[in-house]
Amino acid sequence: MLNRVTLTGRLGKDCELRYSPQGVAIGNFNLAVTRQYNREETDWIQVVCFKKTAENTASFTKKGSMVAIDGRIQTRNYQNSEGKTVYVTEVIADSVIFLESKGSSQGNSENSNRGQQGGYNNDPFANDGKSVDISDDDLPF
Repeated sequence: MLNRVTLTGRLGKDCELRYSPQGVAIGNFNLAVTRQYNREETDWIQVVCFKKTAENTASFTKKGSMVAIDGRIQTRNYQNSEGKTVYVTEVIADSVIFLESKGSSQGNSENSNRGQQGGYNNDPFANDGKSVDISDDDLPF
């Protein structure tokens, strides 16, 4: 049997980081996953991650950050303060992949203009159409 899920979406809130009594990092957040049929709809998925994955997600993402999640679906239940049984379905993330650089989900103009201001520029084709010197040893084929 197989229980795997892969999702791509945006954080609905900042990752809430806490630690268990044993010192294990636990991260919780909602993931907004948009689906399209006749109209655009959004599913809100509860995501839980642990250890370094939780610490990195809390450090490098924020509300609105786009991420990809790989993990499994888990259901559990508990008794609330009124004595009613509450059922929870959540994704336990084995990995969280950051699909945006830190700060880019804000639409921060400082980050988008940094290449023009002499900072770093990740666009390998930004040489105004000029040829790029590459040796045959650098090619993967």
